[in-house]
Amino acid sequence: MVDLDFESGEGVIIPVTDIATANRKKTKPKEDKDKVQNSCDTGNASKEEGECKKSKLKKANKGKKKSKNKKKNKKNKKSCKDAPPKLIEADTTISEKSSGFPKKKGIEVNTANKVPLSRILNNSVPCDSFTKYGQTWPPTLPVKSLFTKNVEVPSGEILQHPMDFNRNRCSSAEIKLRERIHSDMYRTVRIASECHRQVRRWAQTWIKPGIPLYDMCEAIENKSRELVVENGLKAGVAFPTGCSLDHVAAHYTPNPGDETCLGYDNVMKVDFGIQIDGYIIDCAWTVAFNPKFDPLLEAVKAATNAGIKAAGIDVRLCDVGEAIQEVMESHEIELNGKTETIKCVRNLNGHSIEPYNIHAGKCVPTVKGGDATKMEEGEFFAIETFGTTGRGYTVDGLECSHYMKVFNGPHVPLRLPTAKKLLSHVNRTYGTLGFCRRWLEREDGGSYVVNKNKGKQTRYLGALKNLCDAGIISPLPPLCDEKGSYVAQYEHTILLRPTCKEVLSRGVDF
Repeated sequence: MVDLDFESGEGVIIPVTDIATANRKKTKPKEDKDKVQNSCDTGNASKEEGECKKSKLKKANKGKKKSKNKKKNKKNKKSCKDAPPKLIEADTTISEKSSGFPKKKGIEVNTANKVPLSRILNNSVPCDSFTKYGQTWPPTLPVKSLFTKNVEVPSGEILQHPMDFNRNRCSSAEIKLRERIHSDMYRTVRIASECHRQVRRWAQTWIKPGIPLYDMCEAIENKSRELVVENGLKAGVAFPTGCSLDHVAAHYTPNPGDETCLGYDNVMKVDFGIQIDGYIIDCAWTVAFNPKFDPLLEAVKAATNAGIKAAGIDVRLCDVGEAIQEVMESHEIELNGKTETIKCVRNLNGHSIEPYNIHAGKCVPTVKGGDATKMEEGEFFAIETFGTTGRGYTVDGLECSHYMKVFNGPHVPLRLPTAKKLLSHVNRTYGTLGFCRRWLEREDGGSYVVNKNKGKQTRYLGALKNLCDAGIISPLPPLCDEKGSYVAQYEHTILLRPTCKEVLSRGVDF
């Protein structure tokens, strides 16, 4: 047998008797190598086990730290949820704070600007004129804190009642004494009116083309809550902010996800209200930037003032409507080379107002031939007129955004648990005041005082439809004239006092 010497590379002849000893000699080092390898493997294994133990300990420590951080985050979240919502600062971008939806353009509030940016508003008086009462600019202090018991709240415009049979109301001692009984109520509604004036004068300085309507409405409502000191049903926003555009006359406010922005050629009706103890101040004006719409705005403003002048104690409602129509249809406007007569929207009327009931029993028409019912002493009325370049009649259109619980509605048994839950939220937060889908999706559900930050409603559309079908809640869809037309609106709230009539919402702007 020949064995090869691998070192020399030559063949060597080995006797057969020495083969076994040679094999033994050669197998011994292999055994030693195996032992060494085994010892190395066991050493490596022990090292790996040690490293595994260390990694496990590190992971366990990281898990403990994460659990601690999660607990801290939960505590912080709870504290954040319990904290009141931050109000929008005047020098920031409103869209980032007032809305949960991303917007391409925000609302840049320029605190240095104190002049209205839209047309047909009084530019001769700066928008910060209310600082003479001790208010800041932008307004941040509660209006009630500016007028203590010894300080009189500024009243609205005082006008005499029309007709000869009302001449003695100014001099009668008995009537004057009857008026003093309601002095506390007069003070309350004047505070609400001053809140409305300050909020709208602030808003007029930054409403301009390009702003998202969703953010605009949120900003106006948040500022209203701040100045009136929102307190559930005792004080707050009376109804959602309306921002109807062009042929849409009323009852439009953006729903969640609506990214509509204001344009230069739009005609927007801004309508919002403030209530204290159920007494509602309802006031609206029209925003336009293109000078071609000036005749439309002037016509509607003049018609509203004519209706206010004609209103009074023992005046028939149809007489007020006749005065409004006469002034409105005396104006014309030229659009696209055509001269058109401005018409009254005949199926949109003014209305009487009662505590927590914005649309009470009486309607103030805007055309002649209406109801012959008389106005009475102590009543509140919203005198509003709508002028249009269209057909003068509106129909329901677009997606519904305004809702309101029926005043003195019947009790209807409900089967859906979600409908019962939503109705409970509506009763607790809004009562019989108007609300919208934007408010339902706020963290506070529309009132921080009532719900804290736990009032947000989810998956509520089916429940809302159920309540509307049952007649418990009344849907108020947008009211539209024909497409391509333009509608303008002006509105004031008046109080028929025993001695005079007071235009509560009158300001230096309109």
